Amino acid sequence: MGKRVVIIGAVALGPKVAARIKRLDYAAEVTVVDRDSLISYGGCGIPYYVGGDVQEIEGLCMTSANVLRDCNFFKNAKGVDVQTRTEVLSIDRKARMVHVRHLSDNSEFDLPYDKLVIATGGMPVIPPLPGIQLPGVSVVSNLHHAKLIKSNLAGGKIDRAVVIGGGAIGLEMAEAITDLWGVKTTLVEKMDQLLPQAFSRDMSKIIKNHMEEKGVDIRLSESVLRIIGNPETGVQAVETDAGQIPCDLVILAVGVRPNSQLAKEAGLSIGGRGGIVVDEWMRTTDPDIYAGGDCVELTHLISGQKVHMPLGSLANRQGRIIGTNVMGGADRFRGTVGTFCLKVFDLGVARAGLTFSQAAERFNPVQTVVVQADRAHFFPTQQPMYLKLIADRDSRRILGIEAMGQQGDAVKARVDAVAAAMTFGATIDTISNLEVAYAPPYASAMDIVNAAANSLDNILAGYQEPIDIESFLQNLKNGDCKVLDLRSRGNAAPLLKKYPDRWLNIPQEELAGRLDEIPADAVLNLICGSGARSYEAQRLLCFHGHSHTKNIQGGIGLLKATDPEIINE
Repeated sequence: MGKRVVIIGAVALGPKVAARIKRLDYAAEVTVVDRDSLISYGGCGIPYYVGGDVQEIEGLCMTSANVLRDCNFFKNAKGVDVQTRTEVLSIDRKARMVHVRHLSDNSEFDLPYDKLVIATGGMPVIPPLPGIQLPGVSVVSNLHHAKLIKSNLAGGKIDRAVVIGGGAIGLEMAEAITDLWGVKTTLVEKMDQLLPQAFSRDMSKIIKNHMEEKGVDIRLSESVLRIIGNPETGVQAVETDAGQIPCDLVILAVGVRPNSQLAKEAGLSIGGRGGIVVDEWMRTTDPDIYAGGDCVELTHLISGQKVHMPLGSLANRQGRIIGTNVMGGADRFRGTVGTFCLKVFDLGVARAGLTFSQAAERFNPVQTVVVQADRAHFFPTQQPMYLKLIADRDSRRILGIEAMGQQGDAVKARVDAVAAAMTFGATIDTISNLEVAYAPPYASAMDIVNAAANSLDNILAGYQEPIDIESFLQNLKNGDCKVLDLRSRGNAAPLLKKYPDRWLNIPQEELAGRLDEIPADAVLNLICGSGARSYEAQRLLCFHGHSHTKNIQGGIGLLKATDPEIINE
């Protein structure tokens, strides 16, 4: 008889573990239990099903060969026994037994194991708000929720919706119900920015502005107090500390927490973030029990802290490792740098590592923002990309990267490259000379990741004295700065007219011959289209004794993306 393995959970990690075990030893007896009737699906695809990109919900449950991943599939194709509608009541570690109950008839029985895998995933955070149980209020954590939401939208009775939560799920759902269904959508976030754990505030402004352009009403720094309605007619409005928002549908997307209660009751160690404690081999504090996916805590490879990182990509990678180790291997999962990407309407966003504020808690960070074409600047399909790179001043180690642009594949490629290097302790010098593929339809000869690292190198060497876009905007609004615009007269004209006392214009190619027009003691903020020409101007001015200058990082490109009213109003 082969090794007996019981796996609790059949969405992402569980099926991956089961398949890996059977590939290594087909004699192994693998039993997977799950309390749901739907298994082995791509939960990250739910917003795309609601939004119409995935037409049928079965598409999220299919293999790449269009075979439905159900119990029969796992039995016939994988040799795995999957028992759905089966709830695990307790784990008897001493007897190596799992006590379960069939939900169809409430019959109870025991499953013996040699090795146990906990893949119980995460649970949506449901805030204790009055009215939270009203019809028309839904979380987005499984296919049943997805079906219900899409059914309500397809019924044509949803005109207005409120999404509570400005994280990844909230943004995806706001797009889904706005883009396809034409629903007037309001997104409420209690923090002062979208994606507060993933992006710096200046970069998140680009996302906010883009969503507002697409018709989503973004409410930041606003807390939900209650949901108004009645059990017969359902939800009618959401009340916040700023007033009432009429709506017919409420989507709760305030976060996900580890589903670790079963492990806790079994006496396994639980970490400070509520997830199951595992080592690099994905073993719990019981060597015969493994865990992975959304129910565990992981080591962040940059900060060294324990984090909860609910991502399907990590769950699948961990599943293979667990399957290997259950069968006697010694594969390791060292940790995560928190790499993830997101589509927000026409904007692709991606990040890895730490934000500047997160880095400041443990390091002495420096940052730069570079705006550059994602293809060769002369190639007709090029689009601007915004990329922030963060490093430690003392060690020059790369701490984080944030990027966004209209062509999401290009954005993801840059972040993936840097994220991979970060896992090995990449420094500014590593990324400055990082070898990446080049052809005009795909990149610039000096790629944006190289340019960003070069910008950091210039800052640390004292060659560039930058000012970030938020500080500049604050100074401009307060009337505390003068600006030297290095662009052409035609490009600079609107801002010269708008700020006649503060905005100067000398095109870069004329600057060397017009240095006498620069006030000797003036503190000048230098700007161009992206920051490159203004940096060169800063070096020229410094050589001629004008040391009181600041280079506006990202230039007009970033200014337009983060605060277009400054230019357009």
